[in-house]
Amino acid sequence: MRMESDMSIKTVAIVGCGIGRSHIVEGYLPHPDKFRIAAICDLNEERLKAVGDEFGIVKRTTSFTELLADEEIDIIDICTPPGIHREQVVAALAAGKHVVCEKPLTGSLAAVDEIVEAERRAKGTLMPIFQYRYGDGIQKAKYIIDAGIAGKFYMGAVETFWLRKPEYYAVPWRGKWATELGGVLVTHALHLHDMLFHLAGPAARVFGRVATRVNDIEVEDCASVSLLMQNGAFVSLSCTLGSQQQISRLRLHFENVTFESNHDPYAPGKGPWQIIAANDEVQARIDAAVGDWRPVAPRFNTQMARFHDYLSGKGPLPVTSADARRALELVTAIYQSSDSGADIALPIGRDSPKYADWRAKTR
Repeated sequence: MRMESDMSIKTVAIVGCGIGRSHIVEGYLPHPDKFRIAAICDLNEERLKAVGDEFGIVKRTTSFTELLADEEIDIIDICTPPGIHREQVVAALAAGKHVVCEKPLTGSLAAVDEIVEAERRAKGTLMPIFQYRYGDGIQKAKYIIDAGIAGKFYMGAVETFWLRKPEYYAVPWRGKWATELGGVLVTHALHLHDMLFHLAGPAARVFGRVATRVNDIEVEDCASVSLLMQNGAFVSLSCTLGSQQQISRLRLHFENVTFESNHDPYAPGKGPWQIIAANDEVQARIDAAVGDWRPVAPRFNTQMARFHDYLSGKGPLPVTSADARRALELVTAIYQSSDSGADIALPIGRDSPKYADWRAKTR
């Protein structure tokens, strides 16, 4: 039983100690006044022991069900392979827990809508992971855009140029529709596409092509997409897992400002970003707006801190199930467009042929 003075510290159970280790290091350890890791769970007992020993976590289990019954745990942080996210999220919400879930939240809009309904009935809150939203570069760009300084959005390009070789796909659940749920659009580029929406708003129409060209896998590892945004801008999305130099890049052209992210493949939200003003007057407005700027820590550090703020009634939920649905709706539209050769209008509802199963032809 926790003392009343400790109630502001939320207890966390990490399920899946692969990417879950990054959640511990980047998201929770920097905030000892906000979080305590109460338990870890993994089917790999060797990894369970290694992570538990590294961080001095006493409670270690291979049983997800055991965590659901533990009244000491406030937050279940799900870092398992994508194919089991839906069932684990729904079970954790039903058990009264707050839930953090790695991307992709799940593998179809039908499953997303099931999760949204489960959250509506639950006393806990779900926060999907989109940690690339956080960092000095993207947050400064968002501040300038939201302040009205950037003006009309004209056009943009978003590039996810990563490298994944056969050894990456030697992990049994990867590269398969049933367990990874998708390819480069779902597992890799989803982050950058969420960054685009975070900065520039939603898409209205989608035309895309996907293919498997790099590895001998079921899911796509190359994609080329054209978006018409709701605000009228055009955006191209280019994705491959066959780039010999890994970069992530957003370049967004507004009426008064062009923004370009850094090219760090796994932390494009970090500063510095190029912020190119149209003239001295715009530059002066930017300088005035960010004159007292306070640095924003990248990735999980800020997302988890803002989640705690939300749980403490001090701010909005940083990433919502609606945000996750918007990102997965884009995936659905791209797969539908690629299979049909048609331009797809958003939003996508239950009448879509890809609503319940989005698997696309990739060869």
